[in-house]
Amino acid sequence: MEKFTFGSLLDVMGELFSDEISIAVSDTEQYIYYRPSKRVDLKIKAGDPVKEGTIAYKALMTNQKASEFIDREVFGVPYHGMAVPFEENGKLAGCVMAIYPSYTEGKSVVTVRSPDGWKPLPFADVVSLEVKDRKTHVHAANFSGTNKNSLQDFEFLLPRETFIRCHRSFIVNVHHIEEIYPDTHSTFVLAMDNGSRIPVSQTYSSYFRKLLGF
Repeated sequence: MEKFTFGSLLDVMGELFSDEISIAVSDTEQYIYYRPSKRVDLKIKAGDPVKEGTIAYKALMTNQKASEFIDREVFGVPYHGMAVPFEENGKLAGCVMAIYPSYTEGKSVVTVRSPDGWKPLPFADVVSLEVKDRKTHVHAANFSGTNKNSLQDFEFLLPRETFIRCHRSFIVNVHHIEEIYPDTHSTFVLAMDNGSRIPVSQTYSSYFRKLLGF
């Protein structure tokens, strides 16, 4: 059996991720691998230096995982990025990055199917999103409709500072949470201001608590 090269191994690993995600790897000074996605391409090439202001630069400078929005001034397109540094023989050797497209620029509504057509709902009005009967249901205070996108699609589409995945079947708008209760069947139950109750599963509980700070 032939040995995998570094690049071919990363190409295979990249197939495990969504077509939305680009993957990059750097050493402490320059990029050594880049796999663009169908949605976002930062035009990185092997040998390009790691620029100040990028998510890779921040991870390398702090030697900690970095995750945030980067505006278009750095690479010409806005993106959400996550970078995780790695070590070799106990010393910082580089970082691996996942690069997500920024869908929110120029778009601030979710368009849902209504009985008579389609209804655009401003992000601020969306209380929660739920997968049920193989459809994504978008719930507002006095209206619910369906949308063709999956919850995974909405994780890229919606502003991350407002919308949090709390369950394999739910994303919630934190601005519409009235109270959080402990629960025996799930880690927490969220009381939403439209009267609904939404579970926070064990899988998402630590992430959820960290983001909300409790």
